[in-house]
Amino acid sequence: MSNTGPVLIVTSLDDPTADLVIAELADREVPVMRFDSGDFPAALSVAATITGDGLNGTLSTPSRSVDLAQVRSLYYRKPSGFTFSGLDEQAAKFATAEARYGLGGVLASLPVCLYVNHPHRVGDAEFKPSGLAAAAGVGLRVPPTLITSVPDTARNFIAQHGPVIYKPLSTPQASFDGPTTLKIAEVAADEIDDAVAGTAHLFQQRVDKVADVRVTVIGDRVYCVRIDSDLLDWRTDYGQLSYSVVGPPPGIRQALHTYLKHFHLTFGAFDFAIDRHGTWWFLECNPSGQWAWLETETGLPMVSTMADLLARGAPGL
Repeated sequence: MSNTGPVLIVTSLDDPTADLVIAELADREVPVMRFDSGDFPAALSVAATITGDGLNGTLSTPSRSVDLAQVRSLYYRKPSGFTFSGLDEQAAKFATAEARYGLGGVLASLPVCLYVNHPHRVGDAEFKPSGLAAAAGVGLRVPPTLITSVPDTARNFIAQHGPVIYKPLSTPQASFDGPTTLKIAEVAADEIDDAVAGTAHLFQQRVDKVADVRVTVIGDRVYCVRIDSDLLDWRTDYGQLSYSVVGPPPGIRQALHTYLKHFHLTFGAFDFAIDRHGTWWFLECNPSGQWAWLETETGLPMVSTMADLLARGAPGL
């Protein structure tokens, strides 16, 4: 039995990747409802009932309404946050929390839905220490990494493993029009001061790389694109990049699927650095990463692959 219900796409207004996927689904006559959770409650409403028969109800925008029990797939991209104007600070905090656990809880509980990815699993996978530990656990090569708030520990790590780079622990907001919010940068031991004690920091041995690789996994499909540049962080200047399609070394493909299974993810955008010996070093996996621009650069059929996955829905339906 196939599910002929709608595909929900949850993202902000400005999302060119979502635009491409929606156009592809429309060409296939697959019903789609796009919305931003930040539109709730002004331009988005929910009415869900939970009984012994499970969850039922509707999700509505000014232009359409969908049956929550019939949603075949939910593509969770990059929605904006909730905003409640006209409320005092305490009331706005309460309303935001209720919206998060109310609307968010409903969207996380759709009964016959394929999630790409489930919003709760996205949150789990965005913790970089968890991702690095999981990568090492599935056999991927991970550079020596330190998470610390102790200045002397950071200095000792740099002395032992230098050159070392500093990375933000939270996911930076990448943009095709500019750099990330906080640049990855090499750091020396004498640059470490007592300010390190103010919060947690991530330090990692710098890979002596010759290129980067972005690996996009969509369901069971794996697309590897080599990115050549002279940049420490290629996301800081897309104009300097050149691209080529490559195959993964032995064992990488299975390790990626095992990694995603660990976090219960269906999609992942993995970043690797290739050293001069050809070794692939795992850097991170973004469960909501960008990918559509790589199709433009390489011709890989990534949009159609994502549309295939969303149109197919949950296994067994």
